[in-house]
Amino acid sequence: MFESWLEFFAQTEWSPQWATAATLGAVLIAAFVVRRVLLNVLARFFVALAARSPSLEERKRIQTLARVLRHAASLTLIVVAVLVGLNTIGVSIAPILGAAGVAGVAIGFGAQSLVKDFFSGMFLLLENQIRVGDVVEVAGKTGVVEELTLRRTKLRSFDGAVHYVSNGLITTVSNFSTEFAFAVADVGVSYREDLDHVYSVMRATAATLREDEMFRSAIVDALEIAGVEQLADSAIVIRCRMKTLPAEQWRVRREFLKRLKIAFDREGISIPYPHRMLVQEPTPARGDRDTLPTR
Repeated sequence: MFESWLEFFAQTEWSPQWATAATLGAVLIAAFVVRRVLLNVLARFFVALAARSPSLEERKRIQTLARVLRHAASLTLIVVAVLVGLNTIGVSIAPILGAAGVAGVAIGFGAQSLVKDFFSGMFLLLENQIRVGDVVEVAGKTGVVEELTLRRTKLRSFDGAVHYVSNGLITTVSNFSTEFAFAVADVGVSYREDLDHVYSVMRATAATLREDEMFRSAIVDALEIAGVEQLADSAIVIRCRMKTLPAEQWRVRREFLKRLKIAFDREGISIPYPHRMLVQEPTPARGDRDTLPTR
């Protein structure tokens, strides 16, 4: 049965249109298969590479590079498949490639910002300035990096807004989640408080926070009190900080301030707030009012 089908196809005369269509279909199927296989191979390779990485920072960098390379490989295969498909249906790709070279020169002059975006994105990746998942501030926008390509960076801010920043606009990068961070807090107390007692309460509160199971892994070192930061109008401002894991400083700071307020209330330490004093001058008596000089 199978041999008869092979003999049938061998003896059948195919028209040029059917041959071209079959070749084009084979090219598209081959491009689809190669793309799937290549993306799977890249994904497995980078997963295995990330599993052997010694630190979280290195794993984040590998994951970011993996996404960019997968996008680049997919785009390259699509372009190659389109060119081969055009050549299959009889369209000469030599003039297209020549025109692409000329157009590339024209685009280089007319789309300098686009070229700048790609070069800036390349250096952002090579220098490991930004990784997917980092909390950064770029071009006046702050948020979590959800996507990073050679052309743009996608950020999501705390309120859920999504910011798309062209890489060419990024001149300064403030990365809040690299290696470690500090939970910095300025604490104001009343002028009448004993600062040594305040320091001991702050250290005890920080030590209790480090023993909590929910924050034990996030805090790297003990509380560091820098000292009196400012003699304000109604308070003595004390600056302190705790070393934390990347992107954990905000959660640790909020919990520390919450517990510090409870500890201050328990110890009777006053947290001042602005006061306003109203001075009312005495009203002159009726007799005095009659003797006031007049003009």
